Amino acid sequence: MGIMYVASELATDITVIVGDVKFYLHKFPLLSKSSCLQKLVASSNEEKSDEVQISDIPGGPVAFEMCAKFCYAMTVTLNAYNVVAARCAAEYLGMHETIEKGNLIYKVDVFLNSSIFRSWKDSIIVLQTTKSMLPLSEELKVVSLCIDAVAIKACVDVSNVDWSYTYNRRKLPEENGNDPNYNGVRSRPVPKDWWVEDLCELEIDLYKRVIMNIKTKGILSHEVIGEALKAYSYRRLPGFSKGVIHSGDVVKYRSTVDTIVWLLPAEKGSVSCSFLLKLLKAAIIVDSGETAREQLVRSIGQQLEEASVNDLLIRAPEGEDALYDVDTVQKIVKEFLMQDQNAEIESDENEVQEIQRPGILTDASKLMVAKLIDAYLAEIAKDPNLPLSKFVNLAEMVSCISRPAHDGLYRAIDMYLKEHPGISKSERKRICKLMDCKKLSV
Repeated sequence: MGIMYVASELATDITVIVGDVKFYLHKFPLLSKSSCLQKLVASSNEEKSDEVQISDIPGGPVAFEMCAKFCYAMTVTLNAYNVVAARCAAEYLGMHETIEKGNLIYKVDVFLNSSIFRSWKDSIIVLQTTKSMLPLSEELKVVSLCIDAVAIKACVDVSNVDWSYTYNRRKLPEENGNDPNYNGVRSRPVPKDWWVEDLCELEIDLYKRVIMNIKTKGILSHEVIGEALKAYSYRRLPGFSKGVIHSGDVVKYRSTVDTIVWLLPAEKGSVSCSFLLKLLKAAIIVDSGETAREQLVRSIGQQLEEASVNDLLIRAPEGEDALYDVDTVQKIVKEFLMQDQNAEIESDENEVQEIQRPGILTDASKLMVAKLIDAYLAEIAKDPNLPLSKFVNLAEMVSCISRPAHDGLYRAIDMYLKEHPGISKSERKRICKLMDCKKLSV
């Protein structure tokens, strides 16, 4: 057991045991500032003991030592790493203004407001330290005050950002303007998404609360919020950039994926289609719920023309013979095509009626998706275990899209026939019917 004592000519008259440390102290300075110690000493006097046991003080012996030093008017050095422990320990010990003016709780609160919450990096550090002090740090509003301080700073106009921050990424495309001399080096002192990397230090539960607070303020664009979520995904999900999740804490990764999906801005184009497909692959790997997957499928479908073949190559679930998950791609294509339905159901108090409206898809985006699916079919056709029905069904989904040439579809069919020489004559006929020979290049 460790021993701590105060250098003094006066003999100590109380021993405070905190965890595995014994503090040999004096009653007067302690009792003048702590209502908790007043009660504990009173009960120890009844038992004719000069020992007081404190086993559950937040921050343990280190935090108690700070409080004891304050009672003796000794210098207590507060910083971002120990201030939450000091605040929670002071609360535990009842070091309020009603006991003595200028007590420790008041002093710590002043330090938080005048120093910590004015500093970007210190606010994030303090927010991280609140976790080990739960639930008291939450009850004392330290967590929510920290979150608000961080969110307010993230929303500050970039012209007023005069503190240090971490920035190791390429800038957002819109940050570079139309500068023909742009060479990848920052042309403006502070980019709009200057804050996103520092927030990646936070665990997902705190990160979620900060992003929600930022979104509620309604100052930052949905593209910047999207960039923040992208940066967090790459930092916190190992293997994410390659569309996989390396082995580890699956429950933790699932929570991260589900939260990122939940935080995605509703506006189309907030994040790239490629990023959404990486998220979907991650959601499948960590076995996210149906709600998260359906939301991703819907969002991907709305901007499918941006995707590449590689983006769409989703591994089939374990236990299936086929290499790729074609069913999910079919759902995505269905979502894309649904945007072009020219009928909407409208209802008022008296009746339900169908209103005819023009589809919102351009011919260019439809053609891009048709070509994308042709190229995707050519890739999955190499899989010897791909059922003919899945190939045909997907090809038929985009047959409604008029395209000037069927060369891409021809390559896909040719690849399938080469890889599946054993299919029947009727199956060959079925697959070849997908193609219009008049639309093949000479």
